[in-house]
Amino acid sequence: MMMTKLRIWGGAGEHGRSCYVLEGKQHRIMLDCGVKKEGTGQYPVFPPQEAERLTAVLLSHAHEDHSMALPLLYKNGYRGEVWTTKATAEQLGSYFRSWHTYVESRGGKLPYDEQDIESITYRYLEDEAPSGVWQEASPGVRIMWGRSGHLAGAVWYVAEMEGKRLFFSGDYSRESELLVADVPEPNLADISIMDNAYDMDIDPQPVKLERLRVEMERILSAGGHVLLPVPAFGRGQDLIVWASEQFPEQVMIIEPDIWQGLQRLSCLKEWLRPEAPVRIEHVLHSDRIFVPRDAAERVRLLEQSAAAIIVTGDGMMDSPRARWYYQYLSDQPSSVGEGKGSGKSNHNGVILTGHASSGSFGKHLLERGDQDDCCIVRHLIYKVHQGISDVRQMLKVLPGKQVVLVHAPKPQTDLVRGELIREGWTEHESSVKAIHSLEPGATLNV
Repeated sequence: MMMTKLRIWGGAGEHGRSCYVLEGKQHRIMLDCGVKKEGTGQYPVFPPQEAERLTAVLLSHAHEDHSMALPLLYKNGYRGEVWTTKATAEQLGSYFRSWHTYVESRGGKLPYDEQDIESITYRYLEDEAPSGVWQEASPGVRIMWGRSGHLAGAVWYVAEMEGKRLFFSGDYSRESELLVADVPEPNLADISIMDNAYDMDIDPQPVKLERLRVEMERILSAGGHVLLPVPAFGRGQDLIVWASEQFPEQVMIIEPDIWQGLQRLSCLKEWLRPEAPVRIEHVLHSDRIFVPRDAAERVRLLEQSAAAIIVTGDGMMDSPRARWYYQYLSDQPSSVGEGKGSGKSNHNGVILTGHASSGSFGKHLLERGDQDDCCIVRHLIYKVHQGISDVRQMLKVLPGKQVVLVHAPKPQTDLVRGELIREGWTEHESSVKAIHSLEPGATLNV
């Protein structure tokens, strides 16, 4: 009798290319199929011939590290559907364009073409069953989904096949400013794949936001501009609303793609906290927010604003526009104490609020450190993933017999695994029998 296995084809022991397959005698379910934003892009390690053997593909959300390798499945013979939400499917086009631009900018070539992207067939979760309700993905395979709080359309999954139950958290956060997260119903899974991108971090969102507020206030009060580079969808919209409320007198310059994301989010009330629509509408009607239509207007807005909060796309700053903003802020020192002999100095700042991959421009700036003639660069996380305290909480609700910690480099995941074992999570009276820190290519018997 063939034993059910979990194959790790990306995402464990690293930040990026989320890709897992639950494989039984009859069925093979893939969860996510993403890329890693390093070099010209790194893709899941699955053998190409495995694509056509898949029963179903479940996609947690649109971010490139979870989705941008999907066309490879169709290139290699998969003809089934990708289960996801309408909001996720709507966002994917933007990410495919951005990924193409990124790969070409690094001198690379996509391993698939436009026809493979167009071949993707979506099956919308919310059309089949509401969150928290079982539905049949194919004969012999049941799935349940819920909102994960990571961005609009992002979900977690519970899947059952051949007598085995799997929980996949996707990217999970209970602490978004705007997005609601569903808590899965308590149950015992045979195996759980848990987001632990923030490894040993225990700080809750209010602590992180206070650090961010203090640093932004310091830069703005010195007469500097603050640049917040963010992904097109996700924490960018949260930060626009939060910053608008924290700095009610400050001018904000928001790039069109991020602004359009906020406008679209206002229509997706099913993904929002009850109070979020009112907060968003207040920002959408603000007279302090400006959306530049072209390069000339961008420069004019910066020149007219003594100190502004700027929100632009690409959280890792690899895009031409993000780099342009950095160069402008480095070349144009802020005015401090004019009329008092203080002269000009550079008090402009860039604050990265998410992961910066090795080789990215954002990572380069962080490693270089502050220089007198350049703007300040800081790394202050806005929480959209789980740290060890969140993993503990999830284990109480969903204590998988086996737990795979994912979304962080293996040395960090090793530390979390060791700490959880020391705390007694795998002792004989616990439902958790094993906690794993793995790498791509690993296989677990379920």
